[in-house]
Amino acid sequence: MDAPPRQVVWWVNIRMAAMSSTPVPPSAPEHPWLAGARPRTLPAAVVPVALGAAASVGEPHPVWWRASLALAVSLALQVGVNYANDYSDGVRGTDDVRVGPVRLVAGGLKPAGAVKRAAFATFGVAAVCGLVLAAATTCWLLAVGAVAILAAQVVAAVIPPIGDVIRTLPLIPVGLAAATVAVVVQLIRAR
Repeated sequence: MDAPPRQVVWWVNIRMAAMSSTPVPPSAPEHPWLAGARPRTLPAAVVPVALGAAASVGEPHPVWWRASLALAVSLALQVGVNYANDYSDGVRGTDDVRVGPVRLVAGGLKPAGAVKRAAFATFGVAAVCGLVLAAATTCWLLAVGAVAILAAQVVAAVIPPIGDVIRTLPLIPVGLAAATVAVVVQLIRAR
């Protein structure tokens, strides 16, 4: 027997929630992959690269395509960690009663395997853009990129919710952002 259409499932869930004391689930987004990328987190990827690019404005010959690649790497890592977090929390069941952004796995919008593949695909995009950037500038970026991808996967799968980490160790995100700005400035200034 075929599964009912997703709209019917959401309507039934909302009706059942209205009859119980449980919170009403969020409505199904029109573009679940976009919602699952959590656009509200993307400024965390854009701001350090934008600051690094802004710092190079007075340089005689800035290389803007490098800033564009750095932005692509940063955005792909952010989206990848969002998908990886969605996958791991959905599989572990920690997102079953969470309030906040749309959850692809826990919300039943996408299967866990598809979300896991999307996370690896976005990490792949970051790796390819990073390889091009490293080939054009310096090979030590390969190590930085490998650590960034590994850290993104570990954070998504192992560490408690990021809010707890930020409250406990508030200087780590600031240090990472400052390091990103420094790297972008050096990349843009390089000839």
